[in-house]
Amino acid sequence: MTPPAHPGAAARTPAPSLGDLAELVRAPAALSVVGDSLAGLAAARAGTSIPLRGRHALLPVASACLYLGGMALNDYADRHLDATERPERPIPSGRVTPRGALAVGAALTAGGVAAAGIAGGRRAIAVALPLAACVWTYDLVAKDHPTGPFVMAACRGLDVLLGATPGQLSSALPAAAGLAAHTLGVTVLSRGEVHGTTAQVAGGVAAGTLAGAAAAAATAPAAGSTTAGRRRSAVRWTTVAAAGTYAAACLPAQVRAAARPTAANARTATRSGIQAMVPLQATWAARSGGLGTAALLAGVAAVGHGLRLLGRARGKAGVSIT
Repeated sequence: MTPPAHPGAAARTPAPSLGDLAELVRAPAALSVVGDSLAGLAAARAGTSIPLRGRHALLPVASACLYLGGMALNDYADRHLDATERPERPIPSGRVTPRGALAVGAALTAGGVAAAGIAGGRRAIAVALPLAACVWTYDLVAKDHPTGPFVMAACRGLDVLLGATPGQLSSALPAAAGLAAHTLGVTVLSRGEVHGTTAQVAGGVAAGTLAGAAAAAATAPAAGSTTAGRRRSAVRWTTVAAAGTYAAACLPAQVRAAARPTAANARTATRSGIQAMVPLQATWAARSGGLGTAALLAGVAAVGHGLRLLGRARGKAGVSIT
């Protein structure tokens, strides 16, 4: 005689696979956020003798953890809407439970704050905690509220300042403002991904991109000794090249969305704006004299491009962050 099944056994959900969890947190999209703290660190160390220590490598790790945790919270908050509009996502498809997604979000948030503390001590925790609060506020409260884009912009700005905590926070304020302004535009534009945007919104975002690229490319003229002058020239032209790459990455799609503000064009412009984050981070890092950081971010951008090409070859759509 077959023994009776354990009560509740039929309702037990299998543990999610690593692939399911990676899809839940949009793992490849983390490449767009690690440069925030790197740009902030480059700005904070510019013109100072602040040493670069091994523990500072945890700053981009903290950024990535907070970002990935936010992606899990995003799906937790959208689980009922996704059941209708995106049933293939991990939660509505049953591959990840809502409680599991919430636990992943909480664990990654705690890990991000802890990594920040190890990397930068109390100063870093003092920035990481408001950043974590902004992430949770956006996902659980503000996403569909008029204040949502501003909360998301604050997340990016604070992320840049998180990277600056080992040095002078004030030196990183221009970079934080530049990334926050770009994020504000992308988030406003993303609200037209389903029903379309307007020519005014897309045109305003395109104008903001031009202004942001011009502001970031403005560098001090070369001066000083021959060696210093050559370095300043390298900084100038690297910054200009990175700013041009940033504009080229997202401006054409924004202009098309302004000309034809359809939902499809809004989605393309939003995706282009997200991908343009890395060259914008490289621009601000180069402007601060962080040529090595700019080169590293160029490599990050190349890896991201390769992953997107691989995804297309496999017939997968681009990673969604909404």
